[in-house]
Amino acid sequence: MRVVVAPDSFKGSLGAAAAAAAIAAGWRQVRPADEVIELPLADGGEGTASVVAAAVPDSRWQLAQVSGPAAAQVTAGWLDLPGNGAVVELAAAAGLPLVAELSPLTAHSFGVGELIGRALDAGARHIDVALGGSACTDGGTGALAALGARFLDAAGCELPRGGAALTRLAIVDLARLRRPPAGGVSCLTDVRAPLLGARGAAAVFGPQKGATVTDIAVLEAGLTRLAELLGGDPDAPGAGAAGGCAYGLAAAWDATLQPGAERIAAIAGLPVALDGADLVITGEGRYDATSLSGKVVGTVLAAAKTAGVAAAIVAGQLGLPVEVGAVELVALAGSPEAAVGEPRRWLTAAGRLLAAGGPPPSAD
Repeated sequence: MRVVVAPDSFKGSLGAAAAAAAIAAGWRQVRPADEVIELPLADGGEGTASVVAAAVPDSRWQLAQVSGPAAAQVTAGWLDLPGNGAVVELAAAAGLPLVAELSPLTAHSFGVGELIGRALDAGARHIDVALGGSACTDGGTGALAALGARFLDAAGCELPRGGAALTRLAIVDLARLRRPPAGGVSCLTDVRAPLLGARGAAAVFGPQKGATVTDIAVLEAGLTRLAELLGGDPDAPGAGAAGGCAYGLAAAWDATLQPGAERIAAIAGLPVALDGADLVITGEGRYDATSLSGKVVGTVLAAAKTAGVAAAIVAGQLGLPVEVGAVELVALAGSPEAAVGEPRRWLTAAGRLLAAGGPPPSAD
């Protein structure tokens, strides 16, 4: 048999590459003669650049000191690709793990713009910006400010960083904004949320960043004011990704919004790997209603169905019924704490279980 192991990361416990290796190791213990291909994937969130680095020969990590989402400087990496491409991961400069204390009103994306600027300085002609896991809800104004844009109040004074200050926004000055690279910019989004409203950046994702009900109202008002002055399409699917950073880059820099899982699957070579495969195993920390909407698992299942390849899911928890073979790590381990505490052990066990049972029925 030819088996492709193509999971996302299991957030909070294990990265995609380590997860793929563990599942593959379990399969090989039972069926050592099978061809097993490890193909870790991502959806534009944390770990995306690492997945691309593993998939693209001759890619090179570059490091820079940039502004973190709070006051401190952080060391962040961006990926230099052959052919003058680059991947900038927002989470490296403005991710939730970088803040010791959640500050939803003042956290910002300035360091993301600094990383983008470093990639431009190095000659990048196309930039993929992986958006996910952000600590901020500033509509991308921090990133744009780092690239030369100015966001001013009615007195012509530059606003402080962060989403709350946007409630006082009166002037958007793009005269000194750096030009985007000749090959364009792609925002790789892991959600399809618009910028504003009940399904938008502040309402849905603000609580994950520590925002109270009052904070959400402030952030929503700031993003609304930004959209009034900056224009663009705040209703575009994915515009609300990374606290609206996708919206800001699209409106001011003509970036395209693209489902990250599809883009990364193409870069990693999923269609080629599925050609002639008998089974693909994908997975994530929790399989739920979002899994089939722009996430890795949904993307892999759709590609498998198109290719006529049987599929299986390994998930930390199964929040919905599935139409393909599935293994739940919590059930194997006996508790969520046990599953998270020893992820490699239980992912390897899941690989053994799937191998012992043979390929699950096709979803066709």
